[in-house]
Amino acid sequence: MTTPDPAAVEAAAAAIVDAFAATDGQRYFAAFSPDATFVFHPEPRRLENRAEYERLWEGWVADSWRVTSCTSSDPRVQVFDGGAVFSHTVDTSVETSDGPESYRERET
Repeated sequence: MTTPDPAAVEAAAAAIVDAFAATDGQRYFAAFSPDATFVFHPEPRRLENRAEYERLWEGWVADSWRVTSCTSSDPRVQVFDGGAVFSHTVDTSVETSDGPESYRERET
């Protein structure tokens, strides 16, 4: 096994944030493995794969949801043999059918 380059991990995370900020689902989801799982605090359960998240995203977009800004800060990369963990603080603003929403979250 090899240890990932921290700069490459940060670059991959920046590409994900950039795609999310553009509400570019195709580019955003291409960055995730099909068997990735996702946990979001407002969702009642874990999404067991990328396809589940894509369906949820498509529903949001169909309901007039879009990202208006997304900024990552305080990044940390922890590398180990065979993988890495990226964490950061993310400030996001979205437009929804109910109006604008903004929030700050920490993600891993």
